[in-house]
Amino acid sequence: MRQGLLWRTLLGAAVLLAAVVMILPTFLIPAPRPGVKAAPKSGLAAFMPSGRVNLGLDLMGGVHLTLEVEAQKALETSLAQAGQDVMREAGAKGILMTRPAPVNGAQLEFFLASQEKQALLTSLLEDNFDQLRLASTTPDAGGRLRCVLEFTPAARDRLSNLTVDQALTTIRNRIDQFGVAEPDVRKEQGGNRISIQLPGLTDTRRAVEIIGKTAHLEFRMVREMDPKSKIPPRGARILPMEYKDAAGRLVQESIAVDDTAVLTGDRISDAAPTFTPNGEAMVSLAFDRRGADIFSRLTEENVNKRMAIVLDGKVYSAPVIREKISGGRASITGNFTPATAGDLAVVLRAGALPAPVLVLEQREVGPTLGQESIRSGVTAAAIGGTAVMAFMIVYYGVSGLIAGCMLILDILLILAGMALFGATLTMPGIAGIVLTIGMAVDANVLIFERIREEMRRGLSTAAAVDAGFSRAMLAIVDSNVTTVIAALILYQFGTGPVRGFAVTLTIGVLASMFTAVFISHILFDVWMGKRGRTISI
Repeated sequence: MRQGLLWRTLLGAAVLLAAVVMILPTFLIPAPRPGVKAAPKSGLAAFMPSGRVNLGLDLMGGVHLTLEVEAQKALETSLAQAGQDVMREAGAKGILMTRPAPVNGAQLEFFLASQEKQALLTSLLEDNFDQLRLASTTPDAGGRLRCVLEFTPAARDRLSNLTVDQALTTIRNRIDQFGVAEPDVRKEQGGNRISIQLPGLTDTRRAVEIIGKTAHLEFRMVREMDPKSKIPPRGARILPMEYKDAAGRLVQESIAVDDTAVLTGDRISDAAPTFTPNGEAMVSLAFDRRGADIFSRLTEENVNKRMAIVLDGKVYSAPVIREKISGGRASITGNFTPATAGDLAVVLRAGALPAPVLVLEQREVGPTLGQESIRSGVTAAAIGGTAVMAFMIVYYGVSGLIAGCMLILDILLILAGMALFGATLTMPGIAGIVLTIGMAVDANVLIFERIREEMRRGLSTAAAVDAGFSRAMLAIVDSNVTTVIAALILYQFGTGPVRGFAVTLTIGVLASMFTAVFISHILFDVWMGKRGRTISI
């Protein structure tokens, strides 16, 4: 055998065997259903790798959602909390002011007891609250100063973008529980919208409920009002409330709460379903350090007052604060079943959305369309591959047959590579495979033409083959590396479909280099080493 042929053959066989093993689960093991726990592996499946080629939404079917984040709601909450911090800091410096009240949703209104304190207030804002500014100041007849506070434009833009980014991360965390392979969750350019694609998802209703569930948790102080009056006090709003009475009957009523929330769910570090001493389901909460400090101070300042626990605009409970609550823990009780308490704990633990979201669009892509797309893609790949192989065989003879075999190995290696990295196959990905088939023979053509040149110079077939492979190597690497660089740029800056094309193109180029330069060289050496055969080129 020629020098080094044995170890090269063993290495090539090992790579191809590994590729076959990697691709077997895709064809022999049924794809897991999202949201359903996979059955334990048994028999041959127990020895197979877990990776498989996942199908994208356009091939497998699934759910497409478009959500809009109401960032203005998050700005209002942040502004209200900032107003509370300003009032506390101002009081510590001897600046007397009324409690800030929301105005027009984007501003806070309050009164300074003395107009002479305006300079001190301005200095306080510049030193400790650079994201806030005084929009206007108006003296009144009583010697007070009416002040209107708002976010600076830069702070408003930053908080708006941060709200959408936080919502994006939260939604991704929630989707993880479904086991959806390669979900596509991304922020659309030029707005507060988020696009979601969930391939293969079957429980559409529950997915929409949990993904779109705001889980916007707020703690608001209860305001006393006349039970017969339907007009809330100034600075308050009326919210619906449901609870069970002593007889276990569901009671619905309305309750007045402050316009501004004293604490929100973004300070929650953990949530878990549990039960009350009476056996009713509830959700236990744990706050982060800052949330625990705020909750402790609020309960200390509002002993014997009621605090409403509001979830998505609905009051779940409004207990009386009997004493200061330290330790950063609280609970939500209400009309929960163990299942609904578990779902609420999931969304709160994954992260409450920083603002409500609206489901603008919901589309279901049927699997029939996917099967047609797969069939069309496979047909195109088969026709293109057959045409390329036929041309190579006619033009290069036995060498062309070897090049055709390399095309089959290229497709095998592409699918194995996608299974190894858990990549998703989409229609653009199939297009990348078809393109790779056309490009894969480029390296073989360079090698074959170089061998022909060496043979015309008078070298023997064996020497010409060695020279052809070694001298064509640099040109092959140069041409393929530039293609890989372009594909990597597409992957870095592209979106879902573009990335799918870039992944298959990159794996295909690397596979074609390996088969053309390494595997085909082995086949040439094996053919010519047996009984001194020559080969037609």
